[in-house]
Amino acid sequence: MTLRHQIIALAIVPLVISILAITTFITWQSANLAKNSIDTFEQNMLKTKEAEILNLTNLALSAIQTIYDKAGADDEAAKQQVAAILTSLDYGKDGYFFVYDYDGNNIVHPRQTFRHGHNWLDLTDPDGDKVIAELIATAKAGGGLHQYKWQKPSTGQIADKLSFVVSLDKWHWVVGTGVYLDDVFAQSAAANAGMRANIRRTFIIVALIAVPSVLVVFTTCMLLTFHERRMADSRLKALTQRVIDTQEEERARLARELHDGISQNLVGVRYAMDLAGRKVRTNVDDAAVTIDRGVEALNGAIKEIRRLSHDLRPRVLDDLGLTAALEALCYHFAERTGIETKIDASGFTDTLKPEANTALYRVAQEAFNNVERHSGASELAVKLWSDGGRARMTVADNGTGFDGSKDGVSGRSGLGLRNMQERMAHFRGLLLINSSETGTTLKAMLPKSANRPADRQAEAA
Repeated sequence: MTLRHQIIALAIVPLVISILAITTFITWQSANLAKNSIDTFEQNMLKTKEAEILNLTNLALSAIQTIYDKAGADDEAAKQQVAAILTSLDYGKDGYFFVYDYDGNNIVHPRQTFRHGHNWLDLTDPDGDKVIAELIATAKAGGGLHQYKWQKPSTGQIADKLSFVVSLDKWHWVVGTGVYLDDVFAQSAAANAGMRANIRRTFIIVALIAVPSVLVVFTTCMLLTFHERRMADSRLKALTQRVIDTQEEERARLARELHDGISQNLVGVRYAMDLAGRKVRTNVDDAAVTIDRGVEALNGAIKEIRRLSHDLRPRVLDDLGLTAALEALCYHFAERTGIETKIDASGFTDTLKPEANTALYRVAQEAFNNVERHSGASELAVKLWSDGGRARMTVADNGTGFDGSKDGVSGRSGLGLRNMQERMAHFRGLLLINSSETGTTLKAMLPKSANRPADRQAEAA
């Protein structure tokens, strides 16, 4: 997987997973809350129905109480009078009272007169419930509620019914009434349908929010990726070109140094040796003087070679450390240019990594070159110290200064400054430059991360 695909995956996948998790949680919570609300609503409706039929039964019993209390066990006239009263106590299309004796014979049923006088003890509903037998048993047990399926008079359809029954023990009768529950279940079904509709709406809303969000994130990631890639490509091209330019510049400098310095000295040595040889062959007395001049020219060539070697990689930096290398750099710079150069490294503790030492040395070397070429300074001061374990270095001159904003991107001085900044940035350090008409001060700062590990510091000590 490419870096671009990894970035897209890291940006999109967590978002999609979060959206799915949030949607699932909201849906589950909404469904549970709705189900609990519907169950509570249904239970409240059932309790209302129970209270309703209990009150109706109490009213019916109050209506027949006087007659029943005065009648005997075999008072047929009282029984007929009570049956007539219960027959007349109907309410609504589906509200009525029914009466059975303990043997299952129907005595009162206003909505289904065909049941009168017949035995229904073995009657079962579609669920296999022996309805009349269960009602009689419930009444004998002291009365109570019983749910079963029964034909609804207003529609002729089988529906759930909840009945409350009591017994008239003296006559061996079971008196009861009931309510049909299909309206309760219809309201529950409507509530369930509403819940599903709400969940669907929730999904639609989440989708309308999530899909554009994912698309926006995806598009943003793609744009950022393409932008960063273009920036990286342009920076890579610029860096490659700068490396090539730097290499060519260094090669040109070495070629000039070799041609103008070492080559000329060696040519002088060759001519001196040839002249000395001719004088020796002709017995001329001043041959020794010519040889001395050749030796002097050869010493100059050796010095030039040492100077070039020191510029490329000073051995003192590896052997004696940064402080000694900077002191040697200052000495040779003052000797070569005549600029008064001072260094103060009394507050420096050398705990840096070798690469960080090289970076600071190269920064100082580049700063010295800029001073020599551009500043016109007569004095140069270098200070090296440690601040809380962090290495610090300043290079200050009293030259004419420069305007950093006018350095071209491809200009030689601009390239040198960028090289110094990049050396510091490699170690997460900073390079600050303050230039004015009275001089320029360059300050290089390295963090603690540029130091050697503590165990290696102890070994070095």
